Amino acid sequence: MTAIMELLDKINAFAWGPPMMVLLVGTGILLTIRIKGVQFTKIGHAWKVTFEGCFKKDKDMLGEGEITPFQSLCSALSATVGNGNIAGVATAIAAGGPGAAVWMWITALFGMATKLGEATLGVKYRIKDKDGVYVGGSMYYITNGLHQKWLGWIFALFGALAAFGIGCMVQTNSMALVGLSVFNIPMWITGVVLTILIWLVVIGGIRRIGEVTELLVPFMAIFYIVGGLIVIIAKIDMLPWAIGEIFRSAFTGRAAFGGFAGATVAQAMRYGVARGIFSNEAGLGSASMAHAVAKTKHPVRQGMMGTVEVTIDTLIVCSITAITIVITNSLGTGLTSTALTAHAFSQVLKGFGGPIVALGSFLFGYSTVITWCYYGQTCGRFILGPSITMPYAWIFIILAFLGSVVEVPFVWLLTDTLNGLMAIPNLVGLIFLSGVLAKEVEAYVSNPELLK
Repeated sequence: MTAIMELLDKINAFAWGPPMMVLLVGTGILLTIRIKGVQFTKIGHAWKVTFEGCFKKDKDMLGEGEITPFQSLCSALSATVGNGNIAGVATAIAAGGPGAAVWMWITALFGMATKLGEATLGVKYRIKDKDGVYVGGSMYYITNGLHQKWLGWIFALFGALAAFGIGCMVQTNSMALVGLSVFNIPMWITGVVLTILIWLVVIGGIRRIGEVTELLVPFMAIFYIVGGLIVIIAKIDMLPWAIGEIFRSAFTGRAAFGGFAGATVAQAMRYGVARGIFSNEAGLGSASMAHAVAKTKHPVRQGMMGTVEVTIDTLIVCSITAITIVITNSLGTGLTSTALTAHAFSQVLKGFGGPIVALGSFLFGYSTVITWCYYGQTCGRFILGPSITMPYAWIFIILAFLGSVVEVPFVWLLTDTLNGLMAIPNLVGLIFLSGVLAKEVEAYVSNPELLK
């Protein structure tokens, strides 16, 4: 087992290492050029489409599909807005200094183009399967767009296996640990409750997932953002210093102080880029499966919502975490992960900071699990057909309980590696279909009727 773990460590170092970070960000830059920066020039339209979907005012733009465009967005967000926004950002800042936030933001700006591409191509190349259900995602645009089914099969295999760990056992384990440390709830009790809650949703398929995430995601995001804003407003006199500190350390590094060991510019860049990609999943191809089933009349309309997804996840939620940590001077405590974020919130919200972060962690984790079950099912369906969806769901539910009571480092390492390797076939698809994407975007933005 030691030899296997060492091998996985090496593969993981590549899957989430500098070469992959360069490829992921580079793809975002390429797509930004090909679509002429539409994620910036049409940002107002993207938010308009999103709000119209939220308040049910976009019925005229609904087409074939399984769930509404807004439900697709919330399903994708439920998977991306996870514990990485709380624990992951804190870990990145603890290791790379405050400047990691700047590189996280830069990554997100180009990641918006990547996510637009994934959502657009997901809708364009989706199919109606044998059971009459619409399905799509990276494996479908790789197969139907590039005509490389073997590459789509590899993506699907990695995704189906990774979902059991990174989207299931790892999440429930984190939630159970938070419940034990903050509320003193035995892990097995949390596991039972989680298993029931997960079963109630995933057994209903993407339509029930869409209905639940449509209600859950706005609530959990606003809940966490409001908590963070209270902390920031209470320390508003420190905000100029905090923002300055974030940008200074991004380009000059940060000297050691207190419990903080110091960080170089290279460290800030490395951890910021990695955290940005890991958080919003732009380039991994996972969210394309949720966006692909939207009832929309034009693929790019859903792609526009993909840019909003990255904005909410990284430029808003992750930023709340980063700024609260810096503005409360929590970096010198020597803490990391969720404990660091909880400490920052507790500096202002005495007695409430820890529970707010804990509840946020629980909600974020739960939302991630229910959507990743669908991702895994979709990947399994691509390989084995519609008949695998229910057996997959039951295996997923059982593993969700096991993950809450047993810590499995091997599962974490294996599935984290597979999660990173998903990006390779997806990026190949995005790069070689970038011309198709550019034509779709041009046709959309040049049509006044679609931009209404």
